[in-house]
Amino acid sequence: MEILQNKVFFLLETFQGRPYVQAAIVFALSIVLAYALSAVVKRLCNKIANVARFNLDNEIALIIHAPVVYSVLMVGFIVALFILDLPETFHAVAVSILKSANILIWMVFAIRLSRLLLRASAKNQSRIKIIHPQSLPLFENLAVLLVIGFSIYLTFQTWGINMTAWLASAGVLGIAIGFASKDTLSNFIAGIFILADAPYKIGDYVVLDTGERGAITDIGIRSTRMLTRDDVELTIPNAIMGNTKIINESGGPYQKFRIRIPVSVAYGSDIAQAKAILLDLTKDNPIVCPYPEARVRLRQLGASGLDLELLCWVEHPSQRGLAIDELLTIIYNAFNQAGLEIPFSKQDLYIKEMPGGMVVMPKPTRPGYDLIFLSFSIART
Repeated sequence: MEILQNKVFFLLETFQGRPYVQAAIVFALSIVLAYALSAVVKRLCNKIANVARFNLDNEIALIIHAPVVYSVLMVGFIVALFILDLPETFHAVAVSILKSANILIWMVFAIRLSRLLLRASAKNQSRIKIIHPQSLPLFENLAVLLVIGFSIYLTFQTWGINMTAWLASAGVLGIAIGFASKDTLSNFIAGIFILADAPYKIGDYVVLDTGERGAITDIGIRSTRMLTRDDVELTIPNAIMGNTKIINESGGPYQKFRIRIPVSVAYGSDIAQAKAILLDLTKDNPIVCPYPEARVRLRQLGASGLDLELLCWVEHPSQRGLAIDELLTIIYNAFNQAGLEIPFSKQDLYIKEMPGGMVVMPKPTRPGYDLIFLSFSIART
């Protein structure tokens, strides 16, 4: 290192009195130093990543290459400007521009690095349990805000701007904006709590208190978007989502969803046979999950028959309608083949005696009802 420093000084002394040549030499040396330092930083990042066991060595090395190279180049350019002995005003503006550009480059690097580390932490639950896939968008947004805020502060300091007056103005302006946009702020605060609490995540099937059911497609700071089964997208303010009852059908230890199919058989039917038929129908059905196993329960002795209920699971809540349609069709055909009667509502009318002039006229009945139609003949007076 000392030998290299002596050679640099020797070159500069050789071209004494020729500032443009000296500036070019300094800039050329900064290019060589930039790429050499970039290689060293890559190796250091690889060692740190291996120790941390994040398996991010290649990704960190890729994103750190540009800021290291550009930073060293800008330092070399600033030193070259000093050698040229330019006017003070021009020199100050040029240095401030270079520093601001350097801050911007490192700001982009910090944002990319924070997202990379947060996503790695979300996948590795043994590290930081508070960072998980549901709360990841919240921490990503907070990291971006912090990095941008700190970068703006450094930029103001570079240009010699006093931050005190700006902060006071921002406080007064913030109060005015708060009163003018209280609904937006309530949605923003509710969005932060939703991202932190994570009652649902993108892709979950939820049912709102108002009856809408669909998949969550986006969770933003202001609103949540849901795609219904009719392929209609709903945009719901987060303030409403935070204060309403939400049923998350995809929540729990897994996304499997249990469906309930009520089935009735007539009194006098073999209950064991009916249960066996229902269970056999679910064993080889590809839409029904083999585990947990399907089961059949006798719920009550109904008014018209024995009320059974078939309980089985599907892989995803979106398959509920398809599974119910397919199973009901199979159950109806299987019960007909087995001779099991599916009861339906009936009404019987008993007539104790026939009044004079009244004639009983049977007519075709509607499906599901046994009625006796009476025809009255009124004697003319």
